[in-house]
Amino acid sequence: MDERPVLVCTEYEDATADLVIAELNRRRVPVLRFDPGRDFPAPGVLAAHVTVSGWGGWLTIGERTADLSAVRALYHRRPSPYPQGGGEQASRFAGQENRRGLGGVLGALPGCLYLSHPQAVARAEYKPAQLDAAIRAGFMVPATLITNDPMEARAFCAAQPTVYKPLHAGAYEAEGEPAGIWAAPVGAAEIDDAVSHSAHLFQAQVPKVADVRAVVVGDRVFSARITGPPGVVDWRSVYQSLAYEPVTCPDGIRGALVRFLAGFGLAFGAFDFAVTADDAWWFLECNPNGQWAWLEDAAGLPITTAIADLLENGASPHD
Repeated sequence: MDERPVLVCTEYEDATADLVIAELNRRRVPVLRFDPGRDFPAPGVLAAHVTVSGWGGWLTIGERTADLSAVRALYHRRPSPYPQGGGEQASRFAGQENRRGLGGVLGALPGCLYLSHPQAVARAEYKPAQLDAAIRAGFMVPATLITNDPMEARAFCAAQPTVYKPLHAGAYEAEGEPAGIWAAPVGAAEIDDAVSHSAHLFQAQVPKVADVRAVVVGDRVFSARITGPPGVVDWRSVYQSLAYEPVTCPDGIRGALVRFLAGFGLAFGAFDFAVTADDAWWFLECNPNGQWAWLEDAAGLPITTAIADLLENGASPHD
Protein backbone atom coordinates (compact mmCIF):
# COMPACT_ATOMS: atom_id res chain seq x y z
CA MET A 1 0.00 0.00 0.00
CA ASP A 2 1.26 3.48 -0.94
CA GLU A 3 1.52 5.40 2.34
CA ARG A 4 2.27 8.79 0.75
CA PRO A 5 -0.39 11.21 2.00
CA VAL A 6 -2.65 13.64 0.18
CA LEU A 7 -3.01 17.00 1.94
CA VAL A 8 -6.41 18.69 1.66
CA CYS A 9 -6.39 22.38 2.59
CA THR A 10 -9.90 23.72 3.04
CA GLU A 11 -12.33 25.30 5.46
CA TYR A 12 -14.08 23.18 8.09
CA GLU A 13 -17.47 23.10 6.35
CA ASP A 14 -16.72 22.07 2.76
CA ALA A 15 -19.12 19.47 1.40
CA THR A 16 -17.31 19.45 -1.94
CA ALA A 17 -14.00 18.45 -0.35
CA ASP A 18 -15.91 15.83 1.68
CA LEU A 19 -16.85 14.03 -1.55
CA VAL A 20 -13.23 13.80 -2.67
CA ILE A 21 -11.97 12.74 0.77
CA ALA A 22 -14.61 10.01 0.97
CA GLU A 23 -13.49 8.67 -2.41
CA LEU A 24 -9.82 8.76 -1.38
CA ASN A 25 -10.71 6.96 1.85
CA ARG A 26 -12.53 4.30 -0.18
CA ARG A 27 -9.32 3.81 -2.15
CA ARG A 28 -7.33 3.68 1.12
CA VAL A 29 -5.26 6.73 0.18
CA PRO A 30 -3.94 8.46 3.36
CA VAL A 31 -5.42 11.95 3.75
CA LEU A 32 -4.56 14.80 6.10
CA ARG A 33 -7.26 17.46 6.01
CA PHE A 34 -6.73 20.82 7.70
CA ASP A 35 -7.46 24.52 7.40
CA PRO A 36 -4.12 26.41 7.55
CA GLY A 37 -5.81 29.68 8.55
CA ARG A 38 -7.53 28.07 11.58
CA ASP A 39 -5.36 25.09 12.48
CA PHE A 40 -2.00 26.85 12.69
CA PRO A 41 -0.17 27.53 14.98
CA ALA A 42 -2.51 25.40 17.11
CA PRO A 43 -3.31 22.55 16.95
CA GLY A 44 -0.88 22.44 14.01
CA VAL A 45 2.86 21.99 14.53
CA LEU A 46 5.39 22.42 11.71
CA ALA A 47 9.03 21.30 11.62
CA ALA A 48 10.40 21.72 8.09
CA HIS A 49 14.01 21.38 6.91
CA VAL A 50 15.44 22.25 3.51
CA THR A 51 17.91 19.80 1.94
CA VAL A 52 19.41 19.18 -1.48
CA SER A 53 16.28 17.12 -2.21
CA GLY A 54 13.92 19.94 -1.23
CA TRP A 55 11.78 20.50 1.84
CA GLY A 56 11.31 17.69 4.35
CA GLY A 57 10.28 17.30 7.95
CA TRP A 58 6.77 16.94 9.21
CA LEU A 59 3.43 18.63 9.77
CA THR A 60 1.22 17.49 12.63
CA ILE A 61 -2.45 18.42 12.98
CA GLY A 62 -3.83 17.08 16.23
CA GLU A 63 -2.97 13.37 16.32
CA ARG A 64 -2.14 13.02 12.62
CA THR A 65 1.29 13.63 11.05
CA ALA A 66 2.41 13.97 7.43
CA ASP A 67 5.96 13.49 6.14
CA LEU A 68 6.49 16.62 4.03
CA SER A 69 9.02 14.92 1.76
CA ALA A 70 6.49 12.21 0.86
CA VAL A 71 3.35 14.23 0.07
CA ARG A 72 1.98 12.94 -3.24
CA ALA A 73 -0.56 15.76 -3.79
CA LEU A 74 -2.00 18.88 -2.20
CA TYR A 75 -5.64 19.73 -2.88
CA HIS A 76 -5.93 23.49 -2.39
CA ARG A 77 -9.69 23.85 -2.06
CA ARG A 78 -10.98 26.79 -0.02
CA PRO A 79 -8.83 27.38 3.06
CA SER A 80 -9.60 30.26 5.40
CA PRO A 81 -7.33 33.32 5.20
CA TYR A 82 -4.51 33.49 7.72
CA PRO A 83 -5.68 35.74 10.59
CA GLN A 84 -4.20 39.23 10.49
CA GLY A 85 -4.97 40.14 14.12
CA GLY A 86 -6.89 43.35 13.48
CA GLY A 87 -4.96 46.40 14.61
CA GLU A 88 -2.48 44.61 16.86
CA GLN A 89 0.99 44.85 15.36
CA ALA A 90 2.28 41.62 16.94
CA SER A 91 -0.73 39.65 15.72
CA ARG A 92 -0.43 41.08 12.22
CA PHE A 93 3.24 40.15 12.15
CA ALA A 94 2.47 36.60 13.33
CA GLY A 95 -0.23 36.20 10.68
CA GLN A 96 2.14 37.25 7.91
CA GLU A 97 4.84 34.92 9.23
CA ASN A 98 2.40 32.01 9.33
CA ARG A 99 1.24 32.64 5.77
CA ARG A 100 4.79 32.89 4.43
CA GLY A 101 6.15 30.12 6.66
CA LEU A 102 3.56 27.35 6.59
CA GLY A 103 2.09 28.56 3.32
CA GLY A 104 5.52 28.87 1.77
CA VAL A 105 6.53 25.34 2.76
CA LEU A 106 3.23 23.89 1.53
CA GLY A 107 3.82 25.63 -1.79
CA ALA A 108 7.34 24.17 -2.21
CA LEU A 109 6.94 20.46 -1.51
CA PRO A 110 9.18 18.20 -3.64
CA GLY A 111 7.47 15.87 -6.09
CA CYS A 112 4.01 17.11 -5.08
CA LEU A 113 1.07 17.49 -7.46
CA TYR A 114 -0.84 20.71 -6.78
CA LEU A 115 -4.55 20.90 -7.51
CA SER A 116 -3.86 23.71 -7.96
CA HIS A 117 -0.82 25.59 -6.66
CA PRO A 118 -2.03 28.37 -4.31
CA GLN A 119 0.03 31.03 -6.07
CA ALA A 120 -1.31 29.95 -9.46
CA VAL A 121 -4.87 30.15 -8.11
CA ALA A 122 -4.22 33.65 -6.75
CA ARG A 123 -2.86 34.88 -10.09
CA ALA A 124 -5.76 33.42 -12.05
CA GLU A 125 -8.40 35.09 -9.87
CA TYR A 126 -7.74 38.49 -11.52
CA LYS A 127 -10.35 39.10 -14.24
CA PRO A 128 -8.09 41.32 -16.41
CA ALA A 129 -5.46 38.56 -16.54
CA GLN A 130 -8.17 35.98 -17.30
CA LEU A 131 -9.64 37.92 -20.21
CA ASP A 132 -6.22 38.56 -21.74
CA ALA A 133 -5.29 34.88 -21.36
CA ALA A 134 -8.65 33.82 -22.83
CA ILE A 135 -8.07 35.80 -26.01
CA ARG A 136 -4.54 34.42 -26.37
CA ALA A 137 -5.84 30.87 -25.81
CA GLY A 138 -8.27 31.31 -28.70
CA PHE A 139 -11.61 31.93 -26.98
CA MET A 140 -14.17 34.46 -28.21
CA VAL A 141 -14.41 37.18 -25.55
CA PRO A 142 -17.11 39.90 -25.42
CA ALA A 143 -15.98 43.52 -25.71
CA THR A 144 -14.96 44.61 -22.23
CA LEU A 145 -14.30 47.89 -20.43
CA ILE A 146 -12.80 48.32 -16.95
CA THR A 147 -13.08 51.89 -15.79
CA ASN A 148 -13.92 54.33 -13.02
CA ASP A 149 -14.74 57.09 -15.54
CA PRO A 150 -18.52 57.67 -15.79
CA MET A 151 -18.20 59.21 -19.26
CA GLU A 152 -16.33 56.17 -20.59
CA ALA A 153 -18.90 53.88 -18.99
CA ARG A 154 -21.83 55.77 -20.53
CA ALA A 155 -20.26 55.70 -23.98
CA PHE A 156 -19.60 51.96 -23.72
CA CYS A 157 -23.14 51.20 -22.53
CA ALA A 158 -24.62 53.35 -25.31
CA ALA A 159 -22.67 51.45 -27.98
CA GLN A 160 -24.28 48.03 -27.35
CA PRO A 161 -26.40 46.09 -24.84
CA THR A 162 -24.17 45.87 -21.77
CA VAL A 163 -23.92 44.02 -18.49
CA TYR A 164 -22.11 45.01 -15.32
CA LYS A 165 -20.35 42.33 -13.29
CA PRO A 166 -18.12 42.51 -10.21
CA LEU A 167 -14.38 42.01 -10.58
CA HIS A 168 -14.35 39.78 -7.51
CA ALA A 169 -17.13 37.60 -6.10
CA GLY A 170 -16.32 38.37 -2.49
CA ALA A 171 -18.52 38.34 0.59
CA TYR A 172 -21.34 40.89 0.47
CA GLU A 173 -24.32 41.61 2.70
CA ALA A 174 -27.64 43.28 2.01
CA GLU A 175 -29.65 44.34 5.06
CA GLY A 176 -27.47 42.13 7.24
CA GLU A 177 -27.96 39.00 5.11
CA PRO A 178 -25.43 37.30 2.81
CA ALA A 179 -26.08 38.30 -0.80
CA GLY A 180 -24.58 37.87 -4.23
CA ILE A 181 -23.79 40.57 -6.77
CA TRP A 182 -24.89 39.06 -10.05
CA ALA A 183 -24.15 40.15 -13.59
CA ALA A 184 -26.97 42.49 -14.64
CA PRO A 185 -27.92 44.61 -17.66
CA VAL A 186 -27.06 48.30 -17.39
CA GLY A 187 -27.95 51.19 -19.69
CA ALA A 188 -26.14 54.45 -20.33
CA ALA A 189 -28.84 56.41 -18.47
CA GLU A 190 -28.18 54.39 -15.30
CA ILE A 191 -24.52 55.40 -15.09
CA ASP A 192 -23.85 58.14 -12.54
CA ASP A 193 -20.87 59.55 -10.69
CA ALA A 194 -20.85 56.60 -8.27
CA VAL A 195 -18.85 54.76 -10.95
CA SER A 196 -15.88 56.98 -10.04
CA HIS A 197 -15.66 55.41 -6.56
CA SER A 198 -14.08 52.13 -7.77
CA ALA A 199 -13.10 50.14 -10.81
CA HIS A 200 -16.09 48.68 -12.67
CA LEU A 201 -16.25 45.92 -15.30
CA PHE A 202 -18.68 46.42 -18.18
CA GLN A 203 -19.07 43.84 -20.93
CA ALA A 204 -21.07 43.56 -24.14
CA GLN A 205 -24.09 41.35 -23.49
CA VAL A 206 -23.95 38.09 -25.44
CA PRO A 207 -27.33 37.17 -27.01
CA LYS A 208 -27.24 33.75 -25.43
CA VAL A 209 -29.76 30.92 -25.55
CA ALA A 210 -28.03 28.92 -22.81
CA ASP A 211 -24.91 28.74 -20.64
CA VAL A 212 -22.24 26.07 -20.29
CA ARG A 213 -20.05 25.30 -17.32
CA ALA A 214 -16.97 23.34 -18.31
CA VAL A 215 -15.02 21.78 -15.45
CA VAL A 216 -11.45 20.80 -16.31
CA VAL A 217 -9.53 18.36 -14.13
CA GLY A 218 -6.02 17.89 -15.46
CA ASP A 219 -6.66 17.15 -19.14
CA ARG A 220 -10.22 15.83 -18.65
CA VAL A 221 -13.15 18.11 -19.53
CA PHE A 222 -16.69 17.78 -18.19
CA SER A 223 -19.32 20.10 -19.68
CA ALA A 224 -22.95 20.78 -18.86
CA ARG A 225 -25.45 22.96 -20.71
CA ILE A 226 -27.42 25.13 -18.30
CA THR A 227 -30.82 26.48 -19.32
CA GLY A 228 -32.68 29.01 -17.21
CA PRO A 229 -35.91 30.99 -17.55
CA PRO A 230 -36.06 33.36 -20.55
CA GLY A 231 -34.32 36.67 -19.97
CA VAL A 232 -32.14 35.53 -17.06
CA VAL A 233 -28.67 37.07 -17.44
CA ASP A 234 -26.84 35.38 -14.55
CA TRP A 235 -28.00 31.79 -13.99
CA ARG A 236 -26.51 31.76 -10.48
CA SER A 237 -29.37 34.01 -9.35
CA VAL A 238 -32.03 31.36 -10.15
CA TYR A 239 -30.47 28.04 -9.08
CA GLN A 240 -33.87 26.49 -8.35
CA SER A 241 -35.15 27.12 -11.90
CA LEU A 242 -32.34 25.61 -13.98
CA ALA A 243 -32.18 22.57 -16.25
CA TYR A 244 -28.95 20.70 -16.92
CA GLU A 245 -27.71 18.29 -19.55
CA PRO A 246 -24.21 16.93 -20.23
CA VAL A 247 -22.75 18.11 -23.54
CA THR A 248 -19.62 17.30 -25.50
CA CYS A 249 -17.04 20.05 -25.48
CA PRO A 250 -16.05 21.05 -29.06
CA ASP A 251 -12.46 20.18 -29.94
CA GLY A 252 -11.53 23.82 -30.49
CA ILE A 253 -12.83 24.82 -27.07
CA ARG A 254 -11.14 21.81 -25.44
CA GLY A 255 -7.77 22.85 -26.82
CA ALA A 256 -8.25 26.43 -25.65
CA LEU A 257 -9.19 25.22 -22.16
CA VAL A 258 -5.96 23.27 -21.85
CA ARG A 259 -3.90 26.23 -23.17
CA PHE A 260 -5.59 28.62 -20.75
CA LEU A 261 -4.88 26.46 -17.69
CA ALA A 262 -1.32 25.72 -18.78
CA GLY A 263 -0.66 29.46 -19.08
CA PHE A 264 -1.53 29.94 -15.40
CA GLY A 265 -0.02 26.65 -14.23
CA LEU A 266 -3.42 25.37 -13.10
CA ALA A 267 -4.61 21.77 -12.89
CA PHE A 268 -8.28 22.69 -12.42
CA GLY A 269 -10.70 25.30 -13.71
CA ALA A 270 -14.46 25.89 -13.72
CA PHE A 271 -15.22 27.84 -16.91
CA ASP A 272 -18.43 29.68 -17.75
CA PHE A 273 -19.54 30.26 -21.34
CA ALA A 274 -22.53 31.98 -22.93
CA VAL A 275 -23.85 29.96 -25.88
CA THR A 276 -25.60 31.65 -28.80
CA ALA A 277 -28.18 30.24 -31.22
CA ASP A 278 -25.45 29.25 -33.69
CA ASP A 279 -23.75 27.19 -30.92
CA ALA A 280 -20.85 29.62 -30.48
CA TRP A 281 -19.26 29.47 -27.01
CA TRP A 282 -18.30 32.90 -25.62
CA PHE A 283 -15.86 32.93 -22.71
CA LEU A 284 -17.15 34.74 -19.63
CA GLU A 285 -14.79 33.70 -16.82
CA CYS A 286 -12.82 30.93 -15.17
CA ASN A 287 -13.01 30.22 -11.47
CA PRO A 288 -9.70 28.50 -10.63
CA ASN A 289 -11.31 26.97 -7.56
CA GLY A 290 -14.94 26.90 -8.59
CA GLN A 291 -17.76 24.77 -7.23
CA TRP A 292 -18.71 21.62 -9.10
CA ALA A 293 -20.39 19.19 -6.70
CA TRP A 294 -23.94 20.29 -7.49
CA LEU A 295 -23.20 19.99 -11.22
CA GLU A 296 -21.90 16.44 -10.84
CA ASP A 297 -25.22 15.39 -9.37
CA ALA A 298 -27.41 17.48 -11.68
CA ALA A 299 -25.74 16.49 -14.96
CA GLY A 300 -24.26 13.10 -14.06
CA LEU A 301 -20.62 14.13 -14.49
CA PRO A 302 -17.97 11.96 -12.71
CA ILE A 303 -15.90 14.88 -11.42
CA THR A 304 -15.22 13.41 -7.96
CA THR A 305 -13.65 10.36 -9.59
CA ALA A 306 -11.48 12.50 -11.87
CA ILE A 307 -10.17 14.60 -8.99
CA ALA A 308 -9.50 11.54 -6.84
CA ASP A 309 -7.66 9.91 -9.77
CA LEU A 310 -5.40 12.94 -10.13
CA LEU A 311 -4.67 13.20 -6.41
CA GLU A 312 -4.08 9.48 -6.01
CA ASN A 313 -1.71 9.23 -8.96
CA GLY A 314 0.20 12.38 -8.02
CA ALA A 315 1.36 12.89 -11.63
CA SER A 316 1.42 16.32 -13.26
CA PRO A 317 -1.40 16.66 -15.80
CA HIS A 318 0.84 18.76 -18.05
CA ASP A 319 3.79 16.35 -18.24
